Amino acid sequence: MSADALSSTLHDMPFEQQETSQDDKGHQETTQLMPKDGGSQAWMTVAATWLVQFCTYGYISAFGVYQDYYTRDFLRTRSPSDISWIGSFQLFMMYAPGVLVGRAFDAGYFHYMAAAGSALQVITMFLLSLARPEQYWQVFLAQALGTGLGQSMIFLPSITIIGHHFKRRRAMATGIAVSGASLGGIIWPVLLSQLDEKMTFANSIRASAAVTALLLFTANILFKTQPHTKCPSSKLPAPILRVILQDTAYLTSVGAGFCISLGLFFPYFYLQLYAIDKGISEGVAFYALAIINAGSFCGRILPNVFADRTGPYNMLVPCLFISSGLVFSILGITSFAGVAIFGMLYGFWSGSYVSLIPSLLAQLSTHAGEQGTRMGVAFSVVSVALLVGTPIAGALVDEGHGSYSWYKAITFCGGMTFCGTIGMLISRQLFLRQHRGDEQGWRV
Repeated sequence: MSADALSSTLHDMPFEQQETSQDDKGHQETTQLMPKDGGSQAWMTVAATWLVQFCTYGYISAFGVYQDYYTRDFLRTRSPSDISWIGSFQLFMMYAPGVLVGRAFDAGYFHYMAAAGSALQVITMFLLSLARPEQYWQVFLAQALGTGLGQSMIFLPSITIIGHHFKRRRAMATGIAVSGASLGGIIWPVLLSQLDEKMTFANSIRASAAVTALLLFTANILFKTQPHTKCPSSKLPAPILRVILQDTAYLTSVGAGFCISLGLFFPYFYLQLYAIDKGISEGVAFYALAIINAGSFCGRILPNVFADRTGPYNMLVPCLFISSGLVFSILGITSFAGVAIFGMLYGFWSGSYVSLIPSLLAQLSTHAGEQGTRMGVAFSVVSVALLVGTPIAGALVDEGHGSYSWYKAITFCGGMTFCGTIGMLISRQLFLRQHRGDEQGWRV
């Protein structure tokens, strides 16, 4: 290729900076591609990710509606613990295939996975509407396994693709995108409850599946990819798993994320039950989850705006420290006003963790071609904590015969979150040692 032709090609590419070098034969080739940090394609991708987050993590956040209906009616012969495993396993399945999904993403199969995952989620939601009462295995296969697997194919890739469009404003863009999950956690429970009052269970599931199909179809249209993610013939270096697994800063952050995931989500699952146990009416306590998600909506955006200036570590560690302290404050809540204040504060500070982690993992990557793999490995490890964390908390809470012991579960969850915070501090120091921190222009 001539120099003029190469210059014209680079000028037309959707990147902000390009550097060229000469090989042994004197030919010029691109050695670095930098995202534009904006533009119509980048923000269309953010909008698409927002829709995906609304339909995946946001939809799982509404499982409390299913838990209530299954316990009282549809699966009333099964214990609440059996039923809770449906939601827990669905969340596990959304994260567990992360290694495979991440490698496929780095290999250039993004659009294929997005389309297949969207189709699988919608199809299994319709299959759930065909499940028969008291057929636990039918509900588990459709909702926990099928829908969870479909969500895994679009959840992780939708977050990772943002790193291919943004660098300096990556945290802010990611925060805006993942706020869709928080809004979904507010809207889906209300929508499902309203549908359940006006139509049969099967028809309410079909209606929600139709809404999901429309939103995910729109997301697939809006998603825009850079040249190296459009097809399997990636132009970026291939990820080397052995090198990734020797990165001590990365491994420490993954271990810290495991500890955090064991405890951080305890209030999201049990704050409503805690409020009822303290004498707050069920009708009012129902809003506890919506309040937490409302706080989380703000927490997934505002800290990320500052993280682009201060660095993801410097914003993440204080947010986690405050979250761990707030967990212990649950023991002092005795009124709905206390629940509301705690919910807003905890939702804000804990929500920042979910939105800052993708930016942190992207910063730990040596190049864009391994972002999917690094995020996939981390998500697969964390999935185990998400699977067992809330059941462990439930076992610590339940003393049998309708009585609850809250201090043990709160101590465990707050302690795990604090341990994860210390782990993130250690990871930060290891990262600074590896890259000489700000001397190399890093914002950590």
